[in-house]
Amino acid sequence: MNLSDFDYKLPKEMIAQQPISPRDHSNLMVLNNDKIENRKFYEIINFLNKDDVLILNESKVLKTKITGRKASGGPAELIIIGKDGDLYDCRIKAKNPKVGTRFIFNGIKAQVVDLVDDVYKVRFGSGAEKLIMDKGELPAPPYVKQKIKDEWYQTVYALKEGSLAAPTAGLHFTEELLKKIEKKGIRIAKVCLHVSFSTFIPIASEDIVSHKMENEYFEIDKKNADLINNCKGKLVVVGTTTLKTLESAADVFGKIKAMKGSSDLFIYPKYKFKLKTSALVTNFHLPKSTLLLLVSAFYGKEKILNAYEEAKKKNYRFYSFGDAMMLMK
Repeated sequence: MNLSDFDYKLPKEMIAQQPISPRDHSNLMVLNNDKIENRKFYEIINFLNKDDVLILNESKVLKTKITGRKASGGPAELIIIGKDGDLYDCRIKAKNPKVGTRFIFNGIKAQVVDLVDDVYKVRFGSGAEKLIMDKGELPAPPYVKQKIKDEWYQTVYALKEGSLAAPTAGLHFTEELLKKIEKKGIRIAKVCLHVSFSTFIPIASEDIVSHKMENEYFEIDKKNADLINNCKGKLVVVGTTTLKTLESAADVFGKIKAMKGSSDLFIYPKYKFKLKTSALVTNFHLPKSTLLLLVSAFYGKEKILNAYEEAKKKNYRFYSFGDAMMLMK
């Protein structure tokens, strides 16, 4: 199994730069084995029945991007992905950043003191926490070239801060649509997985199996674990991060355990799923990405790539702010 088997070509103009408004009016491609239907996202309710359980990831994106300049004058952008003692772990967008490079952010000085596995260790002058709190912005995906609005990149049910990227399949839901879903007798369960920057890190090797995922924190409480385990209808999972959470918390019998932990689970074709998931709601993912491998593992590579070609013909919008798929088994 080679990484190049999961490649496809996409015109740049099909990469969505902002969401549709209202957000539940995005397109929804429904795959049911060999059948493809082209719908609007608000029609998802027609594929849900009483006693189904819809499972969401309620993680909220942190405002961890700060912009400023290099001490030498060039523009600079930092995304803070963690903290190690008095140092901040950062991804840096600037010309030729290296150990010793100095920056200025809103009057506060910073300097790169180390580089470990493509993560820059940065020491800030006093006032760093206030700087991040007051001036921090949501970190946009690298393929979105415009400044994003806060409301674009949070789900309407986002609650627990900790993600560096949005669980984007959930961006299509509105509060009104969720109310209609509950009124129909569909139960809503919530889990949490804080999405790390590894979402955007490409697989470096042609040998898929050699790729290692970063650890991501997740949690499921007893109330929601019981709701999932006692489902009498379909289990409908919203998003790859939600599916990863469930597979990380499932025992060998497919039962979800209430727990907190971290997961470096890498789901790719040949993975044996433990949970009996009936449907997965997801966006259209980047070529050769870990997310494309995950949905291919869930539904089959040929079916997924064929559906992507159909989506291109129908002018679907791709990636984080793009349209959605519902993969039904």
